[in-house]
Amino acid sequence: MANIFIFPVCPHADTAAAAANIAAQLPDAAVFDAAQYAAEGAELAAAGKADDWFDLLIGRAAALGKQNLVVRGITPNDEYLFLSRQNNELAGAFNARVVFAVSSGHATAGRVQMAKASFAGRAVEFGGVIGAPEDVAAAAGLAFLGSIGQPQNTAALAAPQSVRLSPAQFRFNMMEAARKAGKRIVLPEGAEPRTVQAAAICHEKGLARCVLLAPRQEVEAVAKDLGVSLPESLEILNPAELVEQYVAPMCELRKSKGLTPEDARKQLQDTVVLGTMMMAQNDADGLVSGAVHTTANTIRPALQLIKTAPGASIVSSVFFMLLPGQVLVYGDCAVNPNPTPEQLAEIAIQSAESAQAFGIEPRVAMISYSTGTSGAGPDVDAVAQATAIAKEKRPDLAIDGPLQYDAASVPDVAKSKAPGSPVAGRATVFVFPDLNTGNCTYKAVQRNANVLSVGPMLQGLRKPVNDLSRGALVEDIVYTIALTAIQAAQSAK
Repeated sequence: MANIFIFPVCPHADTAAAAANIAAQLPDAAVFDAAQYAAEGAELAAAGKADDWFDLLIGRAAALGKQNLVVRGITPNDEYLFLSRQNNELAGAFNARVVFAVSSGHATAGRVQMAKASFAGRAVEFGGVIGAPEDVAAAAGLAFLGSIGQPQNTAALAAPQSVRLSPAQFRFNMMEAARKAGKRIVLPEGAEPRTVQAAAICHEKGLARCVLLAPRQEVEAVAKDLGVSLPESLEILNPAELVEQYVAPMCELRKSKGLTPEDARKQLQDTVVLGTMMMAQNDADGLVSGAVHTTANTIRPALQLIKTAPGASIVSSVFFMLLPGQVLVYGDCAVNPNPTPEQLAEIAIQSAESAQAFGIEPRVAMISYSTGTSGAGPDVDAVAQATAIAKEKRPDLAIDGPLQYDAASVPDVAKSKAPGSPVAGRATVFVFPDLNTGNCTYKAVQRNANVLSVGPMLQGLRKPVNDLSRGALVEDIVYTIALTAIQAAQSAK
């Protein structure tokens, strides 16, 4: 199964014919014309929502149900000049092999080489060039695919591709899975403005059945100030009216600690505790908090009332980092300050399982300041020990370490620093040695590379509870609610 992207090198290239003629030579193939939706793309891009367009295109293409898909890019013209610059992003969104299409009158080596260079730094495969003479293709280091009217050498375009989940594919898969899950997610910070907006969006998109814990008048006042329309399906529950029904169950859960009804009523004034009790009593499937609460305030009630999942000794976290062309998993960047080697091994296994659950092939790199035996010291030894424990527990997983970040992520560096490693140069799951390293790294990548990070998603709990950054955007909260709904569906199996 493969995706092929027809990239117009000049405005005169007949990309429609190139796409159709290549598709005709591939088994079970169809053409998906992104250019057909150019007006929609221009409108969304102008509103700063280009990612929404990519997600819509991924969904429409998936609906074709074909083994091989030939995607026609946007030809630059006066109307869509800016949009055509999104072709690189589109190729990455589809994780597609790029075929450069050139008209015969503009088939110069310089043009093709510049088009190829525009993908510098991106994880992309080049399928070749069509419409240019063979010497032009050779000069650019690309396969020669013949003329647009009579393609040749196209069989290689349908070869299986390396497994790499693009951000657009990840977002589309996540939204579809959340819709199918249909879970009830409680939001203890019910009158917090970003949370109100996110809940309304989730209901409009059918991602989850959200429950806002707050007096209705407060939520309606916030919505009015924001200009947000509250869907009728959105539940708004007054916490004061719920407390009493959870007093006795909470005392039962905490009887070993001697919890009295009076103390239970006092603790249930905290909406996070109240929401967690709703989960404990199966009145909610998941919980999302943290827009105003700390991580500790979100996790502590879950550890007391929900407990860890069978076989889990700790709770850890991952972020899904939506880099250009690829989604990576970072753990643990939010919970455990200084994990022991045993805990670090468990974090690695939990993170690999989370990656797998969301369609990412787990190749786990245990990150250190040293690769292999190039350095020594207690910190390196701890990572080496954790790697050995994780491998012993899960020999079916691709796990390697200690690895420096560049050795784990860059193929050329991996060749020199870790030759023969099953992970180096193509890691998808990065396990950091401590919270200081992990949190600093994810924030540096997120902010300086302008990368969307989804999470943190907590791992190891019997039912899903997820924490937000207090600087979370509305979009972050929507994604976290969707993740929580998917986790709830998985934990119910």
